[in-house]
Amino acid sequence: MSFTLTVNGQSRSFANLTPPVTLEMTIAAMELKGDRIAVEHNGEIVRRASWAETAVSSGDRLEVVHFVGGGAGKQL
Repeated sequence: MSFTLTVNGQSRSFANLTPPVTLEMTIAAMELKGDRIAVEHNGEIVRRASWAETAVSSGDRLEVVHFVGGGAGKQL
């Protein structure tokens, strides 16, 4: 049985995840840098400090937002 999530509106299977699964494990399986993303799990924003204890089940929905650095040019 595969572990499937909806990530940013797309169905995605994770063969390497077997329950019980945490949000922290899911982020690692997606090879994302935890310090550069924000995650919404089933409609609720999850604080990074809670990822290790937040249970994720097959069929759950995740929205992942990446922070992008940049800067404004010189202002005259």
